[in-house]
Amino acid sequence: MFSLLLVDDSNITRRYVKNEMLSILKYDDIVVTEWSNGKEACVACQTHKVDLMLIDLKMPEMDGYDVLECLKKHGMSIKTIVLSGDIQPGVEEIVKSSGAIGLLKKPFNREQVAKVLKQNGFQVRECPVC
Repeated sequence: MFSLLLVDDSNITRRYVKNEMLSILKYDDIVVTEWSNGKEACVACQTHKVDLMLIDLKMPEMDGYDVLECLKKHGMSIKTIVLSGDIQPGVEEIVKSSGAIGLLKKPFNREQVAKVLKQNGFQVRECPVC
């Protein structure tokens, strides 16, 4: 079983990311868990197995930066891709130094996310139209 955690305060964005990830990841049994803020995600990461997390930077209660710090503080190494609609200079370096495996601008394209996933050992479906 492959555990995917999606964290974004937008239900529409979570639905889009979920559909895209289910079509990209090549695992037979993918369990998707969704949270709308970083505080919920931090608790979920401490209590459940998570193979991959995709998280927004800007959210209520606890943002993506705070979640990455929470993971570090609790010694959790969860492969995390940060998604953001507004990527300022230097943000990629900050999130990677905080433990993220990648930063992608929303909406991400299939090729970009597949590349990050492949580079980090995840099984990815070949895309016939990419």
